Amino acid sequence: MNLLFEEDGAFKTGTILTDNDASLQVETPYGKRLKLKSKDVLMRFAQPSAGELLERAEAEAEGFDTEFLWEVCGDDEFVFTDFAKEYFGHVPTPVESTAILLRLHAAPIYFHRKGRGRFRKAPAEILQAALAGLEKKRLQAAAVERMRDELLAHRLPEELKPLVRQLLYKPDRNRLETKALEAACAENGQSPARLLLDCGALASSHELHFDRFLFEYFPTGTDFPAVDDPVEPGDLPVAAVRAFSIDDAATTEIDDAFSVTPTDAGWRIGIHIAAPGLGFGRESGLDGIARQRLSTVYMPGNKITMLPDSIVGRFTLGEGRDCPALSLYLEVSRDLIVTGNHSCIERVPVVANLRHHDIEPVFNDTTLTEGGPDFPWKAELTLLWELATVLEAGRGKPAANQNLVDYNFSVDWADTTADGPGRIEIGRRPRGSPLDKLVAELMIAANSTWGKALAEAGIPALYRAQTGGKVRMTTAAAPHEGLGVDCYAWSSSPLRRYVDLVNQWQLIAWLQGSAPVFPPKSPDLIAAMRDFELTYAAYAEFQRGMERYWCLRWLRQAGHPAMNARVLRESLVRLEEIPLVFKVPSMPTLPPGTRVRLAIDSTDLIDVDVRATYLETLAASSGEPIEVDEEEIPADLAAANDEVAAPAPASTTDTPPAQPA
Repeated sequence: MNLLFEEDGAFKTGTILTDNDASLQVETPYGKRLKLKSKDVLMRFAQPSAGELLERAEAEAEGFDTEFLWEVCGDDEFVFTDFAKEYFGHVPTPVESTAILLRLHAAPIYFHRKGRGRFRKAPAEILQAALAGLEKKRLQAAAVERMRDELLAHRLPEELKPLVRQLLYKPDRNRLETKALEAACAENGQSPARLLLDCGALASSHELHFDRFLFEYFPTGTDFPAVDDPVEPGDLPVAAVRAFSIDDAATTEIDDAFSVTPTDAGWRIGIHIAAPGLGFGRESGLDGIARQRLSTVYMPGNKITMLPDSIVGRFTLGEGRDCPALSLYLEVSRDLIVTGNHSCIERVPVVANLRHHDIEPVFNDTTLTEGGPDFPWKAELTLLWELATVLEAGRGKPAANQNLVDYNFSVDWADTTADGPGRIEIGRRPRGSPLDKLVAELMIAANSTWGKALAEAGIPALYRAQTGGKVRMTTAAAPHEGLGVDCYAWSSSPLRRYVDLVNQWQLIAWLQGSAPVFPPKSPDLIAAMRDFELTYAAYAEFQRGMERYWCLRWLRQAGHPAMNARVLRESLVRLEEIPLVFKVPSMPTLPPGTRVRLAIDSTDLIDVDVRATYLETLAASSGEPIEVDEEEIPADLAAANDEVAAPAPASTTDTPPAQPA
């Protein structure tokens, strides 16, 4: 005697060896012996053999119409053998009964299981809902397949066009579009970014990286909402000075300017800071914008300003205008000793915006030591540089690391290369030039003097502090060891940093004798500080990432030429001509500082990576520690190594040196 039983959700057959009423010993067609309980047996039969029943029943079950079975079935619960008898109109054979069982079991939408071999037809309304769900799934599967095929053919489906950013940067795996993209990537082995780039979803690799940043930090775009115009104070006194600024050619947010006025005792040196804080206050629409953005975002060839261009234009220290400003005047003796200072709110006549590219050729280390041609502002610049040298010595700290180089990135967007819009030029500029020192020392003087004044007045402010080598933001007037000052409050860039704008409001309250905008222990001040730290670090990381991207574009423009580099640590090198750091696995172990020649094999603009091969050693290391700005090294390449000297604890302005003004 044979039997049909169910085990682990599957139907099986076997031959009875021993029948003990409550249990049975069974041998399957494959020779396996089992012990079953009698209640687990669905049907006993003599013919066909145990090995033939399921095969023949499956073939017969294919001929049944499931919908017809559901229509002829009664509403009450039933056993499959009884339904088989009713369906066939005679006592069914074991094959017929099993065929009915298999078809019922395979249609759970039409027939609900109620026990072993027992079923009940689904109610009509439930069946219709289930069938609609099945049809929906079928259509969805077809849509996924169609979109996948289009992607594999390098065509972007219409459904994906409005979702490109989300698919790349924050995919929802429940969406059909995501499933189609993942299926296409799994089939052709490409990443989503590469596949979408091939399909024309992105204009270039640059758009991929820029849009990733916008998606996270500017999800609604970079346009400014409509706000009320600021109200400039009309009763400010006009300073009796001729002020000038010193900036890069591309700088539009001119925050600072200087003036030199002779006095009987020496000179009065003016440090003038743009004053947007006079035009709008806290909780205004413009404050809301600045509080949300927290800083201007810099990147090669572009920037996203903290304030609208129209507002920047109103308050920037542009030449030919009398500009609202907070001024710090240093009384300087003829032997360049600062004998006193005072601060005021005023309008400052700005008569010149000097640019580095115009001034540095005639005002540099060589012209200062050997003399040079006369040019406008030479006397004032020379005096300010001499004062900066004295201020630097007084702090006991160098204003800039003379061994590091800054790089200027210039993108010509009118030119298009094979890699997309923009042709990159990268220029080298040694850090610590006379102009750098001049500006840095006067900014340190302003930020430390004003920070101390606010602390003494009991007015809260946001400070940069450094102890134990770690730079941090704080509301306490703590020392900045890297700069050698008792306290340091960022106050010199209110057009481009929210911290400086906050401190400017506090300074205005101090100078006007009014209540500070942020009172002591203000939770809003602490929240602004924390948000600024996180956001400013993210912006700086994005800037470094985009500079790395444009370094690869520069290499591609040049045709991947062989390049000279210096070893930083183990297999890590930095190119000499551009600020690009990467690993060269083929390079032998060489001391830091060794000059090597590399073949640039390939560059990847999606992963922003470069592959190079070691060619030869050009010069042995001098044994001196290598000065390297650790911010140049991507996080995935950074590793502790005592042989590589860390950069100076802080730059002259306590900001990434490569960041534009």
